[in-house]
Amino acid sequence: MEYIYAAMLLHKAGQKVDEGSVKKVLEAAGVKVDTARIKALVAALEGVDIEKAIEKTAVAAAPAPAAQAEAAPAVEDPKKEEKAAEEEKKSEEEAAAGLGALFG
Repeated sequence: MEYIYAAMLLHKAGQKVDEGSVKKVLEAAGVKVDTARIKALVAALEGVDIEKAIEKTAVAAAPAPAAQAEAAPAVEDPKKEEKAAEEEKKSEEEAAAGLGALFG
């Protein structure tokens, strides 16, 4: 996941996503760098429009939490509210994990 985050950070900062840049970001974050994984990531991202991939993921992920909120019954018990919040967080994490699948 760190490798994808590094690529997304570079993209957001307007920097070129290449092996050297990804390696620098990972090293700065204190991650043990695997050169083969960096090469695979950069190769997988070649020709990919990252902005479009992010848009597609955001659009696909957005309806799920909204639908869940509408379908959820009115919760009055604090323990149930806490559990509902945990389930919503888990759904958001799963949606974010789906973004990783886009980048290999």
